[in-house]
Amino acid sequence: MSNLTAKKPRKLGTTSTAMDLPATPNPNLRGDQLLHFSHPQHPLLQISLPYLFTCMGCKEYGAGRRFRCQTCGFDLHDFCALAPPALQNHPFHHKHQLVFFAKPAKGFGFRCTTCSFEMHPCCAAMRVVMNFPTHEHPLGLSPSAAVATGDASTVCNVCQRKRSGQVYRCAAACGYCLHAVCAKDMVNGLYVHGLRSPDKPNNMLGTAAKLATQALVGIIGGLIEGIGEGIGEVLMDNIGRGSCRSIKHN
Repeated sequence: MSNLTAKKPRKLGTTSTAMDLPATPNPNLRGDQLLHFSHPQHPLLQISLPYLFTCMGCKEYGAGRRFRCQTCGFDLHDFCALAPPALQNHPFHHKHQLVFFAKPAKGFGFRCTTCSFEMHPCCAAMRVVMNFPTHEHPLGLSPSAAVATGDASTVCNVCQRKRSGQVYRCAAACGYCLHAVCAKDMVNGLYVHGLRSPDKPNNMLGTAAKLATQALVGIIGGLIEGIGEGIGEVLMDNIGRGSCRSIKHN
């Protein structure tokens, strides 16, 4: 598999006679079929299982909903399998269009062809203001504690650990904080299934972490634009340090 050319995935109707579902050891698994460019050998079945998996598209972990090849065990996050060819006016990088790309080493992502900004599909599914299952109020993404208050880190109400980097804060000003990396695990399905990411075994996950870092730096760059030079470097350093542990996930 050399260079993968992104093509819009084609959904297959459940009554299609062009391609039958492969035999499955669990007859209770049901869902939509998808013929995806990254795995043309077999159709992918949309299912939900409460187990950890590695997405073969973005190279990151996930749990719950996915598209799976019942023959090979090939898995894709639903947001990776259904990623659009391009994103317009994304809140994390609204200045330029982001184009979907797929490379064997880097995996799936969105790239700005005008500048060097890249964003992971999971990050693309996040927003500046979001509702999370752990809190009754909307949470808004804010600059890292190190930049905003001079403190080196923030205690997360989910993982109960202190770390530097981006945080979601309660829009109702009740003091609730959620690390951005912990918030990401609510998007990829790990949190709801009580899972945490294993220790990163290789550069595959390091590459994915770099994409997530670039995306979050871009977000905060827009939030604090004009405050002063050098802040971007501080943010890059803050986001890149450490890993959130607990029920935590990636």
